[in-house]
Amino acid sequence: MNVFRTFILIVVMIGLAGGPARAQQPERPQTPPPATQGQEPPTQKPPPPPPPPDDPTYKETVVVSASKTEQQLVNAPATMSVISGKALEAAPSNNYADLLRAVPGVNITQISARDINITSRAATSSLATSQLAVLDGRTLYQDFFGFVMWDFMPSNVNEIKQIEVIRGPASAVWGANALSGVINVITKTPREMEGTSFLMGAGSFGREYNGDGARSGSLVYGNITHAQVINDRWAYKLSVGSYQSEAFARPTGMIPGNPAKTLYPTYRNTGTAQPKIDLRFDYDGANGDRWVFSGGRAGTDGIMHTGIGPFDIKPGTTFGYGKVNYSKGALRVQAFINALEGDATNLVAVDTVGVPVTLDFNTKTMDLEASNTTVVADKHVITYGGNLRYNKFDLSLARDENQRKEGGAYVQDEIFLNDRARLAVGARVDKFTSIKDPVLSPRVSLLLKPTADSTIRLSYNRAFRAPSAINNNLNTVITNAVPLGLFNPAFGTSVFRVPTTAVGNKDLVEERMDAYEIGYTGTINNRVTLTAAFYYTKLTDEIFFTQTGEYGRLTPPAGWPAVLGIPAWAGGLYDRGLRFPTSFTYLNLGRVKNHGVELGVDAAVNTTTAAYANYSYQAEPDPNFALSELNLPPTHRFNAGVNYAGPRLFGSASVSYVGEAFWQDVLDSRYTGTTDAQTTVNLSVGAKWVDGRYITTLKVVNLGNQQVLQHIFADVSRRQIMAELRVNLPK
Repeated sequence: MNVFRTFILIVVMIGLAGGPARAQQPERPQTPPPATQGQEPPTQKPPPPPPPPDDPTYKETVVVSASKTEQQLVNAPATMSVISGKALEAAPSNNYADLLRAVPGVNITQISARDINITSRAATSSLATSQLAVLDGRTLYQDFFGFVMWDFMPSNVNEIKQIEVIRGPASAVWGANALSGVINVITKTPREMEGTSFLMGAGSFGREYNGDGARSGSLVYGNITHAQVINDRWAYKLSVGSYQSEAFARPTGMIPGNPAKTLYPTYRNTGTAQPKIDLRFDYDGANGDRWVFSGGRAGTDGIMHTGIGPFDIKPGTTFGYGKVNYSKGALRVQAFINALEGDATNLVAVDTVGVPVTLDFNTKTMDLEASNTTVVADKHVITYGGNLRYNKFDLSLARDENQRKEGGAYVQDEIFLNDRARLAVGARVDKFTSIKDPVLSPRVSLLLKPTADSTIRLSYNRAFRAPSAINNNLNTVITNAVPLGLFNPAFGTSVFRVPTTAVGNKDLVEERMDAYEIGYTGTINNRVTLTAAFYYTKLTDEIFFTQTGEYGRLTPPAGWPAVLGIPAWAGGLYDRGLRFPTSFTYLNLGRVKNHGVELGVDAAVNTTTAAYANYSYQAEPDPNFALSELNLPPTHRFNAGVNYAGPRLFGSASVSYVGEAFWQDVLDSRYTGTTDAQTTVNLSVGAKWVDGRYITTLKVVNLGNQQVLQHIFADVSRRQIMAELRVNLPK
């Protein structure tokens, strides 16, 4: 930490000793306009005159996620990345894993045709629980486990205005589960996309593994979107879509990098079917107030991976929501309900009589939130708000808790010290019925501005994740089958099931992360944006699903056949390296230190072409317990790409490199392993016909057809080719 503190001191001295600011000063605090999600965020100063047609200048990027109020990206008190609507239009995939993979510092695993997990600045997992995801301010994570099911995103990619990614802790305004960051998806309003469009797409993907010659799989998707402005008050949008994919290939043979030389378990892999419908009404009042009413329903099936193995989510599993937003000026009030219902069957774990472990779930989440921003003495921009949340659970694997209440409140003051410096100070307090004490999440960010278009940011954040209902109340038994005929042919095909209990822990406390960061964001000649960040984090009381006992060499489980005796157990299994756990539970384990560096450049080459490149370094975690308890993220990640958007032709090309990673979060130590470094190239080419009424696009993911495992337990990703036709009907 001495080097870190010295670095902070040097940066502060450079910032304060910088030359005179440019004539264009940073925006002064004003009463901000409403932070309406899905609406083009206005800037806090009059827009500059439009540039000449041949001048590829940037439009100022305005974000709302960092403080829940509108501000320029360069002045945000947190490190952020923004995926613009233009980048989404030219993206080589509609998959959220592929869309977010190019963001520096973000680790992503796609483990099955439907299962996506995302974590910023730390290793992700088979069931990531530390990254908050929201759509127009409504949380998408499933409260019973705190993870995100991205297949329940009701909006199609063409409806998205931009995606804002906070890279780092954000509980100071967003509360629980924003431990490693926030992904905020902001959609277009009905007025911004008036008209009717149809999208049809189909594709195929490779399923060959180690030269087995398996046939290719297929996928098909489509959506219809209709938006209409009824009058100067009312507008609405209706979208209906569907995505279907066959199963990806499963790896076979020995798990790579596994010291126990364990074979992959065999099971019938499945694809996914994801229908969805979404409806939104906007009302613009005469006095500047706005109401937004929205609701939708989505379905899914396919594989969900967990610590006790993969579950097959059954058809008929649905997620529905309803939401009401009110805003006037900077005041915003939101109420929503999320409802999930379905069931799933484990494909590996069975109980003591050989029946697969099942998970039936019926959950409802109700949330009421309010926030406001005001200006005091022309120097303070104060944002404040809070929420109340109620969860109702009916979980077959966690019967001991059927409801949970929580609430929180926050305040942040952005203080304009002078034209070269501002200070953002804030905190949030949250209380859960499942946690004994309230949780405080403070934030302090010092922003130094050598020029109006550049910012050096020094920040401290504390964030947390509360134990979920599953963490506290899981209660099941899984078994490992031992063929008894291996020891005595008289047993034939009989098996003995070695039982392992998997239980929750009601004494868990919240995970807490303290994060220190030095960041820089600057724009050169309004054409090139440079970003850099160095971060150091300390994660305390992280919640792990961990083995807490093992059958000994001379202590076989109860019921082991007496005729075989201890010698068969000791010499036949234990001495051959087949060790069986007696129990798993969730524990708060010590502390883990992490640090890393992120560098990025985005450039407007000319009026039609933009390019980007970024690099991320993540050091090996430093825990005060066994390193083998952790997933280890790739040390190096690199992304580069170019987007072209001409009057008729458009497209993109990108390359992504991800280093070697280690995984241990599925089942027991027999299933740990290492995935190799991988480089993938993606490409899209499109054309507009008849004044843009018809748009055709060819998209290719993993152009080189590399055999990619994004997690040691993941399906195999190979080349994917998709063809799309979009039809825009006349208004």
